[in-house]
Amino acid sequence: MKLYRSPERLTVAAPMPGLEPPDIGVEVTDDGRLILSAAARGAFKGDKEVLLDEWRAGGYRRELALPAPVDADLANLTYGNGVLVVALPIAARTRPGRLALEAVGRVWGERVGSAGHPVRPRTTEAHLAALAAADSRASPARRRSPAPPGRLDVGAEAEGA
Repeated sequence: MKLYRSPERLTVAAPMPGLEPPDIGVEVTDDGRLILSAAARGAFKGDKEVLLDEWRAGGYRRELALPAPVDADLANLTYGNGVLVVALPIAARTRPGRLALEAVGRVWGERVGSAGHPVRPRTTEAHLAALAAADSRASPARRRSPAPPGRLDVGAEAEGA
């Protein structure tokens, strides 16, 4: 796990291989702790002999004290390539919350809460609708390349800037 701090937010990156978005739970508690958890996944089915077992999928729980108060309602979560990234905006006081990833593919998930940016869509659906509206107003040269359904295409936006 890695914990980063910028003037506006705390960002946590946690390797959680072999999971699907609904398996993962994120909670910010009243006392400023971050809890990451994941349900255990089923073992191999059928007659398979395990020859090497270096990691397990699920059964994950990690708790850490956050170094600053954060607002869980505005948190962004992404999960891809087996890594969960939690971006928590720094706040005057901690606003607790239980956060869930929305599946945007079999192994991709995200939750958009704005992470302290001035953008105000409060749900993933509203955020995606705002991106689509902005893209439709852009000139053809500045339009983003299509992203997989429901997945934000942040890299293409940065290239066009």
